[in-house]
Amino acid sequence: MLSIRKGAKVAAVALAFGVVASAAFQGTNYIFHQFDKENEESQAAELNIAKASGTSSASGSETETESDVSSIAEAAMPSLVAITNQSVQEMQNWFGQRQAYESESSGTGIIVGQTDTELLIATNNHVVEGAKTLSVGFIDETAAEGQIKGTDADHDIAVISVKLSDLSADTLSKIKIIEIGSSSDLKVGEQVVAIGNALGYGQSVTTGIVSALNRPVTIDGITNELIQTDAAINPGNSGGALLNMSGQLVGINSAKYSDTTVEGMGYAIPVDDVIDIIEELMNRTVRTEKAPEGQQGYLGITGQDVTSEVAEAYDMPRGVYITSVEEGSPAEAAGLQKGDIITKFDGTSVSSFSDLQELISYYSSGETVEVTYSAVSDGQYVEQTATVTLGVNANAVTASSR
Repeated sequence: MLSIRKGAKVAAVALAFGVVASAAFQGTNYIFHQFDKENEESQAAELNIAKASGTSSASGSETETESDVSSIAEAAMPSLVAITNQSVQEMQNWFGQRQAYESESSGTGIIVGQTDTELLIATNNHVVEGAKTLSVGFIDETAAEGQIKGTDADHDIAVISVKLSDLSADTLSKIKIIEIGSSSDLKVGEQVVAIGNALGYGQSVTTGIVSALNRPVTIDGITNELIQTDAAINPGNSGGALLNMSGQLVGINSAKYSDTTVEGMGYAIPVDDVIDIIEELMNRTVRTEKAPEGQQGYLGITGQDVTSEVAEAYDMPRGVYITSVEEGSPAEAAGLQKGDIITKFDGTSVSSFSDLQELISYYSSGETVEVTYSAVSDGQYVEQTATVTLGVNANAVTASSR
């Protein structure tokens, strides 16, 4: 089992980058800015994440501080990737009809581990949410397809994988695994560096200080305690790295939490709070082939999406609101009821009915899975887990027409 805590030493190699590169995958364009390359080569990524303790603050003159920041950025860039998410969204037109359209969004990922067959990348859940295809752009201007290993919507965390067989030896020699620090060691006023694919233009670097620690922020009815920083964190920075002045990862940037009405208020997820979640997602098995037609499992429900807007307005968890449960269905046998909200299927977060349908299509009838859902108890939604043995009628899961 791959473990973050059993870290191997990772050499920090300075790569210089300059401007303008692009890589294409399935029609998706990437712009990955780099500085001019010097005559140095980085080592290939090691098996595990290098776990380090302690932080240090920059000191000395302004020139020394700028030099420290540039050195940190150069060393960290090989661990950052650009992620492009191509998804299908549904919208209601003027006539009340729902129409599907393709959309594209950009984000950032952090290389956190490697196995014999996969490169493992941590990012935000909202970066990969609803993805039909994911393309991952690396520092050497190449790109490869990514697969979702697992997600945790409550903490806005996801792990995706890229097959090593899809990467050249040259690419593997230029990338590296990030070094993990400790967010618990951060102090208010300490300098930090944020790196991410801002606005999809390419990796950019900003710096600032830790403005506050353990800042409670509530999104979609879920409260997380985050690192507040005045380092600029913009759309596209999501999933990027917040580094201490030792160049270690202490937070995962999330533009989802940023306040767009004021300047200098960005947020990052403390790495100590999610390292166990990342480790668990890293060790999950990705299903790459759907079950044969006629053998795909089913729950036996109809449902509606609980969008972020609905979740915030009615203090509900995001997921799939069950509008009906078929009599004699696997869902009924497991105790699921009308009004429950499914939030996870076999450990993977569910944010829409289409997500649920897509996940189920990879499972065969007769398989037993855990379904996480929230049910109302004393006026509040309480998370529960049901064990469901999937049925045999592939047509029994149908989306609500409302």
